[in-house]
Amino acid sequence: MSNTTLAARPLDAVRRRQRAVLRRDIAPGVHLLQHASTNAYLIEQGGSVTLVDALFPSSHRHLERALTAIGRSAADVRALVLTHAHFDHLGMAAGLRDAGVPIWLHPADAPIAAHPYSYRPARPRLLYPLRFPAAVPILTAMVNVGALAVQGIHEHSALVHGATLDVPGAPRVLATPGHTDGHVALHLPDRDAVIVGDALVTLDPYTAKTGPRVVAAAATNDPELALASLSVLEGTGARAVLPGHGEPWLEGIGSAVDAARAAGVD
Repeated sequence: MSNTTLAARPLDAVRRRQRAVLRRDIAPGVHLLQHASTNAYLIEQGGSVTLVDALFPSSHRHLERALTAIGRSAADVRALVLTHAHFDHLGMAAGLRDAGVPIWLHPADAPIAAHPYSYRPARPRLLYPLRFPAAVPILTAMVNVGALAVQGIHEHSALVHGATLDVPGAPRVLATPGHTDGHVALHLPDRDAVIVGDALVTLDPYTAKTGPRVVAAAATNDPELALASLSVLEGTGARAVLPGHGEPWLEGIGSAVDAARAAGVD
């Protein structure tokens, strides 16, 4: 095998990770837009759309294509709801704000939203690519689609635990701190689904491990609190578990939480 072929393999992996994918109706009226191993969700109701999480700065064109594919347009987006303010979920937020889309965020994540690279995880990030080299293509793909060029935001409405939002889909807000102080999940009872953000993922970008788990301490503020917040998710009883990274888990939140507890935190 030539050196050129060996060198091409990591590059091919990065390119695969950079692709955008739309998966329609992973729950009734809920569509997954995946870009660079990160997920956003479009919730449809009555011709309008709520966008959950905002991916990367270069994700705009993919969002526009996704809206067209479901028969909607940018004018139909009534709200952006952020599960948390990490840069890989905040990328399009400033542009959507400038377009007049209201943004919702838990107040405890306001400092991160204003300064997307200012958060402090439980463990230093720099050693993780050495410990988990399989994660390098994932992280490289994120950088290539704008992960280091995310603008902060200061204007947003406050998410409150237990509140049902007056936005398309009427998601119920569930505080699930640990990954960040202000992390939330969004329960959609009428669709038997819960959007869990990074409170529980099926792909950890920092280790490349798959299956339900809490994100590594390289990006989680308080691992013990993150594990405790799994009980909040478990209480929804939802069938469809829609994470911020990785594939949807359609075998029920109970089995996802069991697996995440067993996996622990890297």
